[in-house]
Amino acid sequence: MMDVPRNLRYRESHEWIKVEGKTATVGISDYAQQQLGDLTYVELPEAGDEFSVDDEVAVVESVKAASDVYAPLSGQVTAVNERLDEQPELVNEDPYGDGWLFKLRLEDPAEIDELLSSEQYEELLPQDEDED
Repeated sequence: MMDVPRNLRYRESHEWIKVEGKTATVGISDYAQQQLGDLTYVELPEAGDEFSVDDEVAVVESVKAASDVYAPLSGQVTAVNERLDEQPELVNEDPYGDGWLFKLRLEDPAEIDELLSSEQYEELLPQDEDED
């Protein structure tokens, strides 16, 4: 069963967003990390970088593929998860916790309304009837 926490918002491109005040923490979903397989490298933005919605912000690479991570909201990067430099596997082990990617100071909190709810995001995911 795919883990889709109810307290987060999502994008169709499989980023999750946790908004606290004017700050959003961003990572990739459980589904995305499963599709990529074991991550070998994560390229993160720099603190201070500014992005608009849909800008490429980061890259996650696995033995299978490299995938771009897009800005789910407009804003300025206030922090990056430096642990991922040495431990990219944290994204696989704990995508909604220790495997977060970066934090943004929101430019326009109204953009949050454009994101998917957990229920909407779940509807996008392939339904596998064979799972135990």
